[in-house]
Amino acid sequence: MTMAFLFVSLFVFMFMGMPVAISLGLSSVLTILFFSGDSLASISLKLLSAVSEHYTLLAIPFFILSSAFLSTGGVARRLINFAMACVGHVRGGMAMASVMACMLFAAVSGSSPATVAAIGSIVIAGMVKAGYPKSFAAGVITNAGTLGILIPPSIVMLVYSTATEVSAARMFAAGVIPGIGIGVILMIAIYIVARIKNFPAQPFPGVMELISSGARAMGGLMLIVIVLGTIYGGVASPTEAAAISAIYAFLIAVIGYRDIGPLKGVAWRNPGESLPAAVVRNLVMAVAGICKAPFDKEVRHIVLDSSKVTIMLLFIIANAMLFAHVLTTERIPFDIAESLVQMGLPAWGFLIAVNILLLLAGNFMEPSAIVLIMAPIFFPIAISLGIDPIHLGIIMVVNMEIGMLTPPVGLNLFVTAGITGNSILWVVRSVMPWLLLLLVCLMVVTYVPIISTWLPNYLFGKSL
Repeated sequence: MTMAFLFVSLFVFMFMGMPVAISLGLSSVLTILFFSGDSLASISLKLLSAVSEHYTLLAIPFFILSSAFLSTGGVARRLINFAMACVGHVRGGMAMASVMACMLFAAVSGSSPATVAAIGSIVIAGMVKAGYPKSFAAGVITNAGTLGILIPPSIVMLVYSTATEVSAARMFAAGVIPGIGIGVILMIAIYIVARIKNFPAQPFPGVMELISSGARAMGGLMLIVIVLGTIYGGVASPTEAAAISAIYAFLIAVIGYRDIGPLKGVAWRNPGESLPAAVVRNLVMAVAGICKAPFDKEVRHIVLDSSKVTIMLLFIIANAMLFAHVLTTERIPFDIAESLVQMGLPAWGFLIAVNILLLLAGNFMEPSAIVLIMAPIFFPIAISLGIDPIHLGIIMVVNMEIGMLTPPVGLNLFVTAGITGNSILWVVRSVMPWLLLLLVCLMVVTYVPIISTWLPNYLFGKSL
């Protein structure tokens, strides 16, 4: 009765048009009032503890801020130029370079919509100008952008780690091979389509341009080394690495590339200026730029926008954690797990059910909320069936990728619609062929667990 009231009230509130966060919180509060022995004071305590006692969640605002600086600071454009130099000369190379750029930007942002916005706003128009159909360009970028939550660092992986108390570092390591694998599969599919439809290829820019573009993109690429290197090297926790990434992204955007902030447009070396004089001048300007940055309009706007996104996401997480608290105190996940085990449901059958439920939920809810609601339910069942919790986490993340592409709440669809100026229905049609490919990848990730578990087991030892 308690479980029925909790879930029915949640979906009733959602279909009434309430925001997901309010629906989660209100259904939880009503369940506590009518069916639980908990006091009202426990509600406020749980809401507070949800965002104050989970150290891993502190990484989320840092990664959001880092992504904002990188999206605005021209890093995406330099990554695209480097990717074009690498594969642009292949048939369909501009589309393949777009996927490669999405993979690189995913590794420094941790956000799927941010990846679509940063890369798509540049390459979709460029692909159309080069002779690609607009629907093809939109479909490729919308799908490739989903890698933002699979290739580490990933905000959704941090949320899963918080909900299940598994290692965030292990989750990050588990996402590397599936993320790169799905990106490569997308690029192979693009090459096949390009050969069939005779899409254009760019001339090879030469080895020097490849080296030059790589050097210009190195400021962004180094963030991958800094974040993942400090985590896997045991130097920093994921939260500490996130803080480092926010500081580094600020410095590279404001002081290094100078695309935003008080030093915007200032040359590193003036005509006729000696090298020692240029070095001294830039050191002085860097210190002055850091001091002036808090008062710069662009920098303050980036920090404000990041704060809004952080507050929105943490509000959803707090209410979802309250929902998960009700599930746990009422022993709903354990009752479901016990029932399924008694039914003799095999592991492969359970994973089919997991995928179906997550794909349905992805149509209506935000990924972080889905993970916080579903993970406490699936986790004990997976453990009882001998499924690696890291493998379960990657399955959930890949499902959340697909949820980014399915209406009515697919965030990537809205981002692409805004970039192209087309309707959501048009974007959905452009995405469908690539979405089918992602579904095939989901099946492979689901039933070939070594893809997800080999690297974390190699780096940290087995988790079970």
